[in-house]
Amino acid sequence: MVIKIKDLQHEDKPRERLKSYGPDKLTNRELLAIIINSGSKQYSSLECANKVLNLVENTRELRHLTLSELLTVNGIGESKAITILAVIELAKRMHSNTVLDKVEINEPQDVANYLMEKLRYLKQEHFVALLLNTKNQIIHEQSIFIGSLNMAVVHPRDLLREAIKHSAASIVIAHNHPSGDPTPSLEDIKTTKRILYCCDLMGIDLLDHIIIGDGEFISIFENDFIMREDMEINDFNE
Repeated sequence: MVIKIKDLQHEDKPRERLKSYGPDKLTNRELLAIIINSGSKQYSSLECANKVLNLVENTRELRHLTLSELLTVNGIGESKAITILAVIELAKRMHSNTVLDKVEINEPQDVANYLMEKLRYLKQEHFVALLLNTKNQIIHEQSIFIGSLNMAVVHPRDLLREAIKHSAASIVIAHNHPSGDPTPSLEDIKTTKRILYCCDLMGIDLLDHIIIGDGEFISIFENDFIMREDMEINDFNE
């Protein structure tokens, strides 16, 4: 026998519980049931929500759900699946600032605050550049490369092309480590040296290279993995 939402006691209905106690008191299943809105003939919205949650190991993995995965859930049709994906995307954007916010980058923590929620859960390495104006405000965010970081595939010309295009005064580069450990590899350091050298030639400041882990980050420059004053002309080829 399917238990419908309407058959529950007033205080047990997700919508009524939200009105009475606030959204922070609801379980993940109840919140998702509200988004789903109504179930099917076979399953209530709470049961559908539970089936969706069973697709992932934990709540944060919801961000990786696809339309095709949601459509495998009995009771979730295309309309409900699209609604769920839209809410997930909105939640992801709420965790990240936009260019319109005129975010200032004055220290590594500012970069981490801006990029942590975007990068920390990704399954592949994403190499991104934050292009800044003379006030250190972000004017553009550019994804440069997706995959394992190495000098052969991360070309300074791609980065500098974007910097020139947007008239950037300076650049901060960042990438994530899917392992969760932000400790820079030898390849990370080599690539940073190469980009720093090319930026210096073009008269564009490379302010830092931030590596994002799972809730942690490391600044290559602040932690002295690279000493600017000691760099020689061929250091980027080491």
